[in-house]
Amino acid sequence: MSAEVVQLTATTQAGFEEILANELRSFGARDVELGKRAVYFKGDLGFIYKANFRSRFALRILKPIKTFVAIDEHAYYARIKAFPWENYISNDKTFSIKCALNSQTFTHSLYMSLKAKDAIVDRLREKTGDRPNIDTENPDLPIHVYIDKELVTISLDSTGHSLHMRGYRQITGQAPINEVLAAGIVEFSGWDPSTPLYDGMCGSGTIAMEAAIKGLNMPPGLFRKLGWAFEKWPDFDQKLFDTIIESSMEKISDSPLKIYASDVSANVVSKAKKNIYNAELDDEIQVSVQEFLELKPTEPRGTLILNPPYGDRMNKEDIDLLYKNLGDAFKQNWKGFSCFMITGNLEALKKVGLKSTSKRELFNGSIDCRLARFDIYEGSKREQE
Repeated sequence: MSAEVVQLTATTQAGFEEILANELRSFGARDVELGKRAVYFKGDLGFIYKANFRSRFALRILKPIKTFVAIDEHAYYARIKAFPWENYISNDKTFSIKCALNSQTFTHSLYMSLKAKDAIVDRLREKTGDRPNIDTENPDLPIHVYIDKELVTISLDSTGHSLHMRGYRQITGQAPINEVLAAGIVEFSGWDPSTPLYDGMCGSGTIAMEAAIKGLNMPPGLFRKLGWAFEKWPDFDQKLFDTIIESSMEKISDSPLKIYASDVSANVVSKAKKNIYNAELDDEIQVSVQEFLELKPTEPRGTLILNPPYGDRMNKEDIDLLYKNLGDAFKQNWKGFSCFMITGNLEALKKVGLKSTSKRELFNGSIDCRLARFDIYEGSKREQE
């Protein structure tokens, strides 16, 4: 069973499709194709385990089991009910349904989830005389439904709780950045782990920890306490999973890293230190209380990443002044560095006063953001060129 190659889907954040595809190829995925917030590929059962345990950029690994066209909700219900669910769910097990939509025919994801649930329950009641229970928190079989226009794809969700829930972050601040987004920001920065990386507004420490995970080539699944949905599948192969874990652990690097995390708030830094300690990354990340505008690197070149306030709890004059001061600090203190800033305040970003080398559209939750890059040169850019 484990050697059977099947079609699989990895979901991710908008804008992460290419880095996820490259990552899956590095794991050995076949026939990789980019989708919208998803990557399609082929792999065997062991690859499902590997992708869940090792991926830094995926949110879920899905195994499609049924695809069909539905022109209305009646056809949708009927096609789902016709599927042999008794081969997947026994009455002593629980299941859940999550639905994602990109359709004008079907517009309410919760309603379509309920219709799918009704179809499955009705099928099993007719076939077995009983019905399984629903468990939205920790089901034995999470099921994922994706509707693209009128094309419906039903998948087994091998992941369960989203892969961004690494497990190392016990304490967060007011506006935490999620772990997959942080991993992507580090990747997009092009940071070379042999050079220093600074996070001057570290919050709960997520960007610094994701940098350490990249630099050490650690599998993010190492921290996970919630387990994975595939562990409850009838064909789960514990020996195969143990082999994949062991192989992944052997790939961890012991090269020294220069990662520096700081924040102006002693309370925030205390939270970051606890998270970093929980992740056993305190040897790789140096944490300090420091006002960013006064922070200066100790090496001539490297990478700086900032996730400054977006201004939700600040007036316009204060947020504009903050971003102006950030631009001034880049020019004065960070010559030789590539400086990255992710923000959802596109107007305040203009106050930085520097021409960005690039701007990448990303989403922090539902907030439309830009990851702006500023390369700070010694002397003029022309002289550098």
